[in-house]
Amino acid sequence: MSSLLVDNIGELVTNAPRGDGDGPLGLRRNAAVLVEDGRVVWLGPARYAPAADRRIDAGGGAVLPGFVDSHAHLVFAGDRAGEFAARMAGRPYTGGGIRTTVAATRAADDDTLRATVRRLRAEALGQGTTTMEIKSGYGLTVADEVRSLRIAGESTDETTFLGAHVVPQEYADRPDDYVGLVCGPMLRAATPYARWIDVFCERGAFDVDHARAILTCGQAAGLGVRVHANQLGPGPGVQLAVELGAASADHCTHLDEADVAALAGSATVATLLPGAEFSTRSPYPDARRLLDAGATVALATDCNPGSSYTSSMAFCVALAVREMRMTPAEAVWSATAGGARALRRDDVGVLRVGSRADLLVLDAPSHLHLAYRPGVPLIHRVLHNGVPQ
Repeated sequence: MSSLLVDNIGELVTNAPRGDGDGPLGLRRNAAVLVEDGRVVWLGPARYAPAADRRIDAGGGAVLPGFVDSHAHLVFAGDRAGEFAARMAGRPYTGGGIRTTVAATRAADDDTLRATVRRLRAEALGQGTTTMEIKSGYGLTVADEVRSLRIAGESTDETTFLGAHVVPQEYADRPDDYVGLVCGPMLRAATPYARWIDVFCERGAFDVDHARAILTCGQAAGLGVRVHANQLGPGPGVQLAVELGAASADHCTHLDEADVAALAGSATVATLLPGAEFSTRSPYPDARRLLDAGATVALATDCNPGSSYTSSMAFCVALAVREMRMTPAEAVWSATAGGARALRRDDVGVLRVGSRADLLVLDAPSHLHLAYRPGVPLIHRVLHNGVPQ
C-alpha cells in the first residue's frame, strides 16, 4: 500500500472544526495531509508529517475538500445557445426549452450521450469537483430514462431519476396518464439504476398533488427524495420537500417566511443554484435569510444545456458571495460540506481521518481567492480518491 503526502499547505480547509477558533471551515495553517488507499489517514502540522512514498508540494497554497456538486443534468444532446442569446435580449425564462433538449436526447445514440457526460464530468473534475450528482430527465420515456441513468451511473454513484422533469409533448393533454407512467413502469425500470428521485414541482411542470404521488412512490421503491422547488415563483415545493423528509430542496429562489422556517426546522438542505439565475437573468435566492434563520445551504451548478451551462463550482462560489450575500467561508462550506449534506454523505466535502481523499490545491494562499479572483483558473491540482488527476 503506497502513501502520498500533500505537504507545504499554507491553509488547510478541513470543514471539521476543533472548537479552538478555527471557524466552520476548520482552518489549519502550515499543514500536511497523508493519504493511503484513497483515504485520509493523518493530517496535522507539516513539521510532524510522517514519511510517505510520494509527496506533492502545495507550494504554500490552500488545500480544500473537493467540491461536491449535488445538482447537475449531464445526460443530454443538442445545444440551446440561441435560447440563451434570446434571454440576454430580454425574453423571459419559462422552462419551456426542456422539451427541445428532450427531442434531441431521444434522437441521440448512447455513444453521443456518453461522450457528453464524460466530457462534462472531466471538465468539472478538472475544476475541483470530485463528487457530482447526475440526473436523468431529458428522455421521458421508459427506455430513454433507463439509458440516461445507466449512462450517468458510469460516471457517478449519485444518480437521480427525474422522469418528472416536464410532461412530454405526447402527454400534453393527459398529464394524469404520464404521472401514472412515471409512478409505474418507468419507476420500476429506473429504480435499479438510481439512488434518488426528483420532481420539478413548478407551474408548467408538476403540481403538488402529482409531485407528492411521484415522490411517495419513489420512497416506497427505496429511493431518496430531492425536489426542484420554488424556482420560477412562490409555490408548494419547499413545503412538500420538508413534509417528505427530502434530502434537498433545490433552487429555493422564491421563498416566504413559512418556507424559510420550514427549511430551518428540518434536515432538508436548501440547495442554491446561482448559475441558473445568472443564465436566466432571474432574481438570486436570498442565501443570507436562509443562513440567518439556521437553514443548511448547499451550492451546486445545475449544469444543463438550457438554464445553467456551467460546470464550475468556483464560479458558483463567486456568484454566491457577490450576489447572494454569503461570506467566502459560507460559500466554500456550502460548495463542499453543504453539497455532501444534500447527498447525505459524511465521507466527502470534509478532510479528516477516514474521509475520502478528495481534495484540491489552489494556486492561491487562501480559500478567499475563489471569490476574490473570479474567473481565474486557480485549481492547481486535484486528488480524487487519493489519485492525482
